[in-house]
Amino acid sequence: MKNFQYRKQSNKVHTSLSFLIMVATILITISSCSKDFLDAKPDKKLALPSTLTDLQALMDNSAYMNGGWPSAGEIAADNYAVTSEAWHSFSYDITSQNLYIWEDNVFNDNVQNEWFLAYQAVFYANTVLENIDAVQTDEAAQKNNIKGEALFFRAQAFYELAQIFAGVYQKETAATDLGIPLRLTSDINQTSTRSSAEQTYQQIIADLQQASTLLALNPLYKTRPSKPAAYGMLARTFLSMQDYTNAKLYADSCLQLFNTLIDYNTLDSNAYNPVPMFNDEVIFHCGMFPRSIVLQPAAMVDTALTASYANDDLRKPVFFKPLDVNTYGFYGSYSGSYILFNGIATDEIYLIRSECKVRINQVNEAMQDLNTVLIKRFKAATFIPYTATDADDALIKILQERRKELIFRGQRWTDLRRLNSDSRFAVTIERKIDDQTYTLQPGNLKYTFLIPQQVINISHIQQNPR
Repeated sequence: MKNFQYRKQSNKVHTSLSFLIMVATILITISSCSKDFLDAKPDKKLALPSTLTDLQALMDNSAYMNGGWPSAGEIAADNYAVTSEAWHSFSYDITSQNLYIWEDNVFNDNVQNEWFLAYQAVFYANTVLENIDAVQTDEAAQKNNIKGEALFFRAQAFYELAQIFAGVYQKETAATDLGIPLRLTSDINQTSTRSSAEQTYQQIIADLQQASTLLALNPLYKTRPSKPAAYGMLARTFLSMQDYTNAKLYADSCLQLFNTLIDYNTLDSNAYNPVPMFNDEVIFHCGMFPRSIVLQPAAMVDTALTASYANDDLRKPVFFKPLDVNTYGFYGSYSGSYILFNGIATDEIYLIRSECKVRINQVNEAMQDLNTVLIKRFKAATFIPYTATDADDALIKILQERRKELIFRGQRWTDLRRLNSDSRFAVTIERKIDDQTYTLQPGNLKYTFLIPQQVINISHIQQNPR
């Protein structure tokens, strides 16, 4: 865990696989394609990775496995606003403009979109899973770890896709609600079909549970998944399903193995990016596909949100810097750069466990977890532990702090989706561009994005309703 350098990417298998991967990832969701085109591709047997080094290199391709996760939900969420002038300046990125105002025409202007990039990671993972067992080696632990990495990355991709292209998980209707295509093979000829929501989440859970039995406790690099990361991802998944018992169980398992928190008193709030990359709180590092509309200086953090931080709360100077009078930009990414972090960190896991505890009526224990995080966020000797009069009061405080702690961490869109069914936490979001106001009401069908039209045209899978 102490090696905080980006690993050098191995190019050993990239040359032999580059053309195959280029073709396969473009067609990864396609149900059928031209026989002539398929006949023209290189002999797959000549391109297959054959050693642990080859397979690890696929998992270590951080550009795809750690740097291109969907940012659509963050763009559509309510943490920020942009001016009309700024919105018009992104005319080169129609998807970003339309995500911001919840229009349906998204992901159609560029093949490098949320669908493509996530399924590209799935392709890499499937390639490893299909070839790992055939590798003859005495390095059983390394072999198991690589297999665990592939299972983790496939599960993460399916989870991210489900948050934007499938509806909110509802236990009562999950067996018939639409999920996502579960690509479990790298074979581009396999027909794509949409699974149910239940099948989608059970696949994510099964992959992560198996990964947790294979992954190392302490990976060489934080860009590689680990056992605590698998537990953390399971906690995140079960929380999105509103299965608080299992979310608490896996948050417990994660924190038993990794529970370090940063004392924000040790951070330099005057630094351009005050939170270091690969800091001691990060369990697994990855970031969202960068779209400029949600980054500073265009994105102005919601003023009511910035005002909600107490005077002695160090998150305000660590996270935000003035853009203009009464406007702030976000500079506190756990990536240590402008890239928005959406990996696994211990603060999120404490907050998951805190929320789950209060939902199963363990109020005092829930507040203890919340205070464990907050004492590390306030100026030294100023923090007064939070208390709650009852479970409802505790839940309100925990969710308020969750939003403030995990701002721009890729969690707000999922939180909006799952909490909008509770009138206490339902939110109506408004945007204003020029003289027009756009509104997103709780439960609106636009909380599930349309699948790119090119995918629908070729694969004929069912489109999301409107």
